[in-house]
Amino acid sequence: MTTRIKMDQAEPNGYKAILSLERFIESTPLTRIHKDLIKIRASQINGCAFCIDMHTKEARKAGETEQRIYALNAWRDTPFFTEEERAVLALTEEVTLISNHVKDETYAAAERLLGETYLAQVIMAIITINAWNRIGITTMLVPAQDQ
Repeated sequence: MTTRIKMDQAEPNGYKAILSLERFIESTPLTRIHKDLIKIRASQINGCAFCIDMHTKEARKAGETEQRIYALNAWRDTPFFTEEERAVLALTEEVTLISNHVKDETYAAAERLLGETYLAQVIMAIITINAWNRIGITTMLVPAQDQ
């Protein structure tokens, strides 16, 4: 597989705009765990191999356990995630699969557990990784194989 185009070279201003959104997300009080869960779960749903590879490595480096990473696609069926993490994951799935819409119950639970400002930051993080996933998939970004 070969990358089709390099977005940062073909459209540097557009790439910088998305990068600015990523920097904003990194500057928020969102926990590292929440950011990692959002990035990994959205990337799993979208099938972005590049982002799954990158963000699982980052999560491990930040202290995330292998068990939780492996169970992430079945989070509802495990006791490994907190109530707040479950709200973040449910919202991540529904925003990523937006054609099914975000259920009132999902949104209300997230707002109750996270508060309005934190919820807004979670939504922005979900939107941002979905943009990166679409770039990665469209341009066929391929993760480098570990040696």
